[in-house]
Amino acid sequence: MRDAQPTTIYLSDYRVPDFLIDKTELSFELEEAHTTVNSRLYLRRNPEALDQSAPLELHGADLSLESIALDGRELAADEWVEEGELLRIASVPDNFTLHCVTRIYPQSNTSLEGLYKSSGMFCTQCEAEGFRKITYYLDRPDVMAEFYVDIIADKSLYPVLLSNGNCVLEEDLEFGRHRTRWHDPFPKPAYLFALVAGRLSRVSDRFRTRSGREVDLHIYVEDKDLDKCEHAMTSLKNAMRWDEDVYGREYDLDIFNIVAVDDFNMGAMENKSLNIFNTSCVLAKPETTTDAGFQRVEGVVAHEYFHNWSGNRVTCRDWFQLSLKEGFTVFRDAEFSADMGSPTVKRVEDVTLLRTAQFAEDAGPMAHPVRPDSFIEISNFYTVTIYEKGAEVVRMIHTLLGAEGFRRGSDLYFERHDGQAVTCEDFVRAMEEANGVDLQQFRRWYSQAGTPRLAVSGEYDEAAQTYTLTVKQSCPATPGQAEKLPFHIPLKVALLGEAGQLRLNLQGHKADPDAADNTERVLAVTEDTQAFVFTDIPERPVPSLLRGFSAPVRLHFDYRRDELLTLMAKDSDGFCRWDASQQLGLAEILSAISAQESGQAAVVAEDFVAACRSLLLDESLDPAMVALMLQLPSEAYLAELISPVDVQAIYRAREAVRKGLAHALRSELEACYGRCDVEEEYAANAEQIARRSLKNTALAYLMLCEDGEVYALARRQFERSGNMTDRLAALVAIVNAAEPYKGEALQRFYQDWQHEPLVINQWFQVQATCRLPGTLGRVKELMSHPAFDIGNPNKVRALIGAFCGQNAVNFHAEDGSGYAYLADQVIELNRRNPQIASRLLTPLTKWQKYLPAAQTAMKAELRRILAEPELSSDVYEVVSKSLQGAEGN
Repeated sequence: MRDAQPTTIYLSDYRVPDFLIDKTELSFELEEAHTTVNSRLYLRRNPEALDQSAPLELHGADLSLESIALDGRELAADEWVEEGELLRIASVPDNFTLHCVTRIYPQSNTSLEGLYKSSGMFCTQCEAEGFRKITYYLDRPDVMAEFYVDIIADKSLYPVLLSNGNCVLEEDLEFGRHRTRWHDPFPKPAYLFALVAGRLSRVSDRFRTRSGREVDLHIYVEDKDLDKCEHAMTSLKNAMRWDEDVYGREYDLDIFNIVAVDDFNMGAMENKSLNIFNTSCVLAKPETTTDAGFQRVEGVVAHEYFHNWSGNRVTCRDWFQLSLKEGFTVFRDAEFSADMGSPTVKRVEDVTLLRTAQFAEDAGPMAHPVRPDSFIEISNFYTVTIYEKGAEVVRMIHTLLGAEGFRRGSDLYFERHDGQAVTCEDFVRAMEEANGVDLQQFRRWYSQAGTPRLAVSGEYDEAAQTYTLTVKQSCPATPGQAEKLPFHIPLKVALLGEAGQLRLNLQGHKADPDAADNTERVLAVTEDTQAFVFTDIPERPVPSLLRGFSAPVRLHFDYRRDELLTLMAKDSDGFCRWDASQQLGLAEILSAISAQESGQAAVVAEDFVAACRSLLLDESLDPAMVALMLQLPSEAYLAELISPVDVQAIYRAREAVRKGLAHALRSELEACYGRCDVEEEYAANAEQIARRSLKNTALAYLMLCEDGEVYALARRQFERSGNMTDRLAALVAIVNAAEPYKGEALQRFYQDWQHEPLVINQWFQVQATCRLPGTLGRVKELMSHPAFDIGNPNKVRALIGAFCGQNAVNFHAEDGSGYAYLADQVIELNRRNPQIASRLLTPLTKWQKYLPAAQTAMKAELRRILAEPELSSDVYEVVSKSLQGAEGN
């Protein structure tokens, strides 16, 4: 629990460690009441440290110290002292061995950090600072050691004993116990340590690396889940091959293990050679898993595997550099997923997350640079800014250098820093030196918070046949950063004429050799205001801007409506086509809001209806892209564009536009549904996923027609579908309609899947996100359901998180009941699992966006949380920063 004044840690205070650890030997005696940890650390003074007489200070939290010895001599009580999370030994030699015996209690560790017990299985989560809950250590990422680990336990209870590296010993001991010994020859920081002990079954395979080495692959799960591992194993092998082909990175050990754990704070963890996964990110089969679930498994398995190089072999020097490993690896897994499926659909999905969650974070009280300047609790900085915006920063470097240049830079980075803990600066420097470029201004993306804004205007000179794009960049103030210097922004553009894209001749520049047919160009926006003049333009063009979403910015161009319709129908860039559809959808929703304010019915413009009709009728288009283009801007995205946010008005207007489209396009939607409703054996491939996404988008629209015919269609899909994607889509449609079958459908779904925890999580989520009145009451009832467990993060996210974060119209009820409910849950979870509690808080932190009455109610709940006498540092940091600047606080 927090001190009266929590400590703020600053990047500017970084100092190299006073000591280094060359070798770490650990022995775990796993018992039913407690665990005894023997650690033997081989330490030496760091020759680069400023103070060569500094005392030894080790991190430790919630540990019971049994004994401590230096070079074999037991230390007297006055030779060491504990202060908070530090154990200090004043006098030590330059080279020595420290032996500590600690006792810990995994069975009562509800924080799910360090070593804890989950469903009868021991497992660990050490990132970011969980290892200090296991034994005393230099728990910082720039201290890397070779690890030797012994695990001893009852063989009947825990037949599987796993840790990092290669298994070098397995033996039976007295009294029914057994031991395994593990050696990881690659130095690693403590946050990458892992241990698993339990009764588990496994699925095994092998992978031959490009150099001919054989690697054993194992996925460990409960016996009942053995039939859900095939997709994860295939994804792992695909990722290993892809990393060899695209980055030249080969796996380096004899074994690679994945373990599925149901109680887990994160999605997965890249511990060297022993990846621990949330079950939701590894288990998949058609009957229990949606298409999105299959894609998530593929992406997360790849992400954690790619960390073997971008995070493990080369790790971050300190936690301020977190995006060095996470941003780079998210970029890598996004490119992998794009290659495995539809690149355009993947890009649109990623942009959607950025424009809602990340742009919102940039505009809120928790805004921070990709490389933060300070933090109180590092767990609060596992954010969309670090991950997704960090990936966009890497993507921009890739755009600026091209694929070959980026590969040269990554090769140099891995070769130069293998086995080191480094910084974002080291990554950028490798890119510069490998390509002979200057990215000094580009580095501002790492140090400046906020979402840059580009105001773009175009002017056509018919006589001179020139087209001038004028670009003005700015960036709003963020906490601690009132003024921003210009960013280096890659702006990818094309110009559309009647016959297609025009050739681009940029005045003062040579043709771009990487642009296909010289019809696309990456403009380097580096100044507050810049003009780019294109010559030999024979007609007034329609500019296609920010193609592929080439930079994480908000871009405004004053398009005419006919120009947006042209882009939506003809642009060769999938992102820009989708974005044009979103801009047109936004215009319709804004028009509906105005109509409702004046007491009139909303009417959808005929040209927008016609554009959507064309999408439905064109069978040559990718069905997945058609589905995305038919979906109106989300309420979360609208809340980023409309100020102040009137949640109820936005919901009503958006629903009115959806209903208008449904009625106007009913025949086309029915034909599209029938065309996509194909009976075939399920496969999680791009073609089938695309077809199902369009079918279920059509169903969602048809349900807005609210008649017996479409209700029967949804019921038939729910009852007959053999895959979870279609069945869950039908259930969502039924639950959100005034359909008498709703209760029966929910009960039937539960009865069918009550023994599948991940499916029941979806059952919770469907009810938590129901837009109909009375949902909060139902959510409260479900908290008493036998299948709900507030100690399980997956359950908490599925019910509490889904209601508060994904059900705006009910969470933002005018009586403030949603806000009070969330505050109650945060206070409860603060005592159990502070990480989960702080992450749930996000909806309340955005109070400044809303109408005055909502602001008052949200601030009141934040203050109620802040008044809790034993508030964790995790929750305290988020609440206190959220209230900074609030009147009267």
